[in-house]
Parts: sequence; C-alpha cells; structure tokens
Amino acid sequence: MKEKYYGTGRRKSSVARVYLAEGKGKITVNGRDVNEYMPYATLVTDLKQPLALSGAEEKYDVECFVKGGGFTGQAGAIRLGIARALLEAGEDRKTLKVAGMLTRNPRVKERKKYGLKAARRAPQFSKR
Repeated sequence: MKEKYYGTGRRKSSVARVYLAEGKGKITVNGRDVNEYMPYATLVTDLKQPLALSGAEEKYDVECFVKGGGFTGQAGAIRLGIARALLEAGEDRKTLKVAGMLTRNPRVKERKKYGLKAARRAPQFSKR
C-alpha cells in the first residue's frame, strides 16, 4: 500500500481534509474530478498553486474532502491543505513559505449588528 500524506486547510467557513498519494496528478474533490466540481478554471489553477510551485503536479494524486462555505472558500481551504500535505511529504518548505502558501487567510464574514442592516450598513438617513 502506498503512503498517504495528510493536510488540513481552512478558509472562511470551509474545512478541507486533503490526502496526497504517489500518483499521476489526478485531483478529486468529494469523489468528483476537480474540473467537474469547481465551476471556474481560475479556482482550479488557484488550488493547484502549491503543487506547481514545488514541481509536484505529476508526482501526487490529491484526494480532498471539503465541507462548508462556497467555492472560493473551498478552493482556498484545499490550497492550504495541499501545501501542508506537501510539507509532510518532504517538499521544500522555503518555496511554499515565500509564496505565502502556508499562511491561513484569517478573513471571515463579520457579524451583523443590531440597529444596522448588515455588519456596517446603516439604514438610510432621512433628513425630513
């Protein structure tokens, strides 16, 4: 049995569990091909960035299980998960760190406040 490397990624309200195994570069997300799952090609290229940087696109098969959030958050979570799994697999840390692949994006949706229509959007002001 071939060895699997694991990485967890989070972004907004999405959580991704990523497994890397020696292979030919096939990426599956929740049991479906990545190009079939993600609606935009830009998101697919974004989540493949850590593999491209470390030159491991054809070296590993990626299996992801992601839940929560939308496609953008899920793509970001998968990207971080892949980067962390690559570290476990023994790829160069410096390359990934300099490119910012190992930093979790902390931006999440701000909560709605009472008296306002959204987090900061106030009701329309009427002078008369």
